[in-house]
Amino acid sequence: MLDVQDITLGYNGKPVINLDKLQLASGEQCLFTGASGGGKTTLLYGIAGLMPVISGKIFINGVETTALSEKERDSFRGRNIGIIFQNLHLMPSLSVIDNLMLASYAAGLPQNKSNAESLLERLDISEIRDAMPGTLSQGQAQRVAIARAVLHTPPLIIADEPTSSLDDKNADSVIGLLKQVAREYNSALLIVTHDSRIKAHFKRVVCFERDEA
Repeated sequence: MLDVQDITLGYNGKPVINLDKLQLASGEQCLFTGASGGGKTTLLYGIAGLMPVISGKIFINGVETTALSEKERDSFRGRNIGIIFQNLHLMPSLSVIDNLMLASYAAGLPQNKSNAESLLERLDISEIRDAMPGTLSQGQAQRVAIARAVLHTPPLIIADEPTSSLDDKNADSVIGLLKQVAREYNSALLIVTHDSRIKAHFKRVVCFERDEA
């Protein structure tokens, strides 16, 4: 489902991270870990199509995303990749349910409020559907971000440091939810983190040790 082939990523043509190979099948779950500042977030941004690669190829669901134009990558990402950012990027002026509707609109997909409400209920946060992001706890906000990422049942879910600001209880809960929804949707799940607490949750752990230059 995800096939990364000999990619180099960086900024202004200066390489930051090189990765020979990374493959994930549908439903497979992987933790990509290493020291802070090691290029993990850069890798995630490259896979998500949020930055161009310097060289190499990335295939997602059989589509070579590195061959797409920026506009095509944006459209593909909205329909095929669910992203949980370290900074959750919830719109502070919109309620929880409207943040989910905005995600549908941005992806060019139908806005199905009933499906969104059902997902909030499954994630045990239906009571905050009309709440504003500024009133949420960290754990609640993370669950909203998960709901937004998986609303359209993407074949690939990626998360950047999803537990770095959470206590042990909420960290375990968030990882459990991510793994659960990925299993239910048969989505590949890739998490990048330096949080050693969550290694025990994954059978497949890829350690990356190179420091960013």
